[in-house]
Amino acid sequence: MRDGATGGQDAASNHGEYGWDEGLYRDDARAYAPQGTDYGSAQVPGPRSPHGSGDGPEPIPGGPGAGGADSGPAGHGGGRGRGHAAGQGSGHRRGGPRRQRSRKRKVLRWVAIVAAVGVLGTAGAAYGYYEYLSGKIRKGERVSGKTTVAKPKANANGSTAMNILILGSDSRLSADDQKLGGAADSEGARADVIMIAHLSADRSNMSVVSIPRDTRVDIPECEDPKTHHVYPKYNSIINASLGRGGPGCTLATVQNLTNVYIDHWLMIDFSGVVKMADVLGGVEVCVQHSVWDRPTKYIAHGGSGLKLPKGKSIIKDKQALQWLRTRDAFGDDSGRAKAQHMYMSSLIRTLRGQNLFTSPARLNKIATTAMGAFAFSSEIGTPKKLYDLGMELKSISPSRMTMLTMPHDADPKDPKAHYIPSADASTVWSLLRNDVPMDAGGKAKVPGAASASPTPSTTTGPPAAAPATIPVTVVNGTAGTAGNQAVGHRATAIATALKTAGFTKAEPSQTAVPSPGTSVVYPAASGDQGKADAASVAKALKIPLSNVKPSTTAQAITLTVGADWKQGTDYSSTLPKAGGVPKTADVVNGADTTGCMPIQPIYRWAG
Repeated sequence: MRDGATGGQDAASNHGEYGWDEGLYRDDARAYAPQGTDYGSAQVPGPRSPHGSGDGPEPIPGGPGAGGADSGPAGHGGGRGRGHAAGQGSGHRRGGPRRQRSRKRKVLRWVAIVAAVGVLGTAGAAYGYYEYLSGKIRKGERVSGKTTVAKPKANANGSTAMNILILGSDSRLSADDQKLGGAADSEGARADVIMIAHLSADRSNMSVVSIPRDTRVDIPECEDPKTHHVYPKYNSIINASLGRGGPGCTLATVQNLTNVYIDHWLMIDFSGVVKMADVLGGVEVCVQHSVWDRPTKYIAHGGSGLKLPKGKSIIKDKQALQWLRTRDAFGDDSGRAKAQHMYMSSLIRTLRGQNLFTSPARLNKIATTAMGAFAFSSEIGTPKKLYDLGMELKSISPSRMTMLTMPHDADPKDPKAHYIPSADASTVWSLLRNDVPMDAGGKAKVPGAASASPTPSTTTGPPAAAPATIPVTVVNGTAGTAGNQAVGHRATAIATALKTAGFTKAEPSQTAVPSPGTSVVYPAASGDQGKADAASVAKALKIPLSNVKPSTTAQAITLTVGADWKQGTDYSSTLPKAGGVPKTADVVNGADTTGCMPIQPIYRWAG
């Protein structure tokens, strides 16, 4: 295995020296990012000492340079030789057992005091270190855009799946990020990497789904948490959402696209990638041919500058960033997503292989770097919560980790540059919503399970009205997203099924409203009675109770047949099987160490 530095130190040419590819961004995308807006690139000052100037970082409490029990004269307020020895005094010494017992008691008292001080000192150092880490964490609002996707209910064991939005920002407002790439006239931030990490409710498996950054979507109305500027709803490529309200706007956009509730977000920028790659000591990657992603006579724009020999290499520093940003040499945005999945899988294997919990010093170094490299949604923005999250990930075997890309088609509005979700994407979203393992090692979701129960019931509240008295409007949303083709007559088919079940007032709507998932909404003003009636409608078609939601705009109970239910009248039959990932999703298993990225011929070199 060769070290990537050997083949890549001279990789850079002017345009793409540090992974910057100006051609990755079309003029239309650049226009979507507001000027002067940045999320996650702020420089965080070091913790201040009450006795220091505060102009620079202070020593980590309990670390090198900080006072401690063995720090000697350099330690602040303590060290060896400061106190008197046990039993030292000015009185006359007397022999005999009583004096010896007294001396023993005194020694024991001193031992107890020293032990207590030691415990308190350790606790103080730990608290100081906690405060130090807390000061490095950058946080932002979880959601800053309009979205109605509700958090799913816990299963019978009281557990819920967790979905985390992982963003890679191309922000280059900070000095570090500008040094790593970016033209002087490029400002703002866009989401260069967009992934949903799904942790199953039992924490036995994890799936990571990449959404190509050039996917056309409806970006909802968002408010910038910093400036309070309100951006109207807008149809654009998804990476523009980051500049229209920060990560919280991208989260709302992803929720609306997938109908999957996102619990948290975390974001890393250019400099953060480099810092993390360095502290880990590098990550192994593989290419089928020697690669040099550079400007060519066919594609004149930048290129990432990535230059590696054929086979396996260890990449770190700026090469890690170049790998994650390479697109043309890997074919397209889908190829880049697959390369990112390979990198992430390798990174996780590297972390697990280092057995960090046997080396506190190394663990602290990585934790400190991570705290400064990432920004987090505020509800998980403490060292304790991030530690807990790490512990939940720790138990998942790489063989139960599945990486995939959202199935997509060419965007009719711009087929050479942009994408739209394909019909297979609805299967992926259903796998996420229903917490079905994407690897074949898990069990299929059984109708009747808590998180996808087809027969919801409540123990409180009024009973549902008689089916024949409940008006229901059925909407065809099988197109999934704007621009896709809906399945014909689906609203009529489901309305007919409801009438057969006794809901004689069910009628199909003449207006189609694309929706990735199926839902039953009721007027919020109707309260518990409306909820009970809507649950009765859901029960008739075996729709999970988690799909029943209140709405402030609904005039009556409305059943929207989503892209996840394109045939049949029994919703429970649509639940996907474990491992039922569409072939178009380009799956990578987390334990696969044999994968190598193919390289486009024009970007190969005789290395």
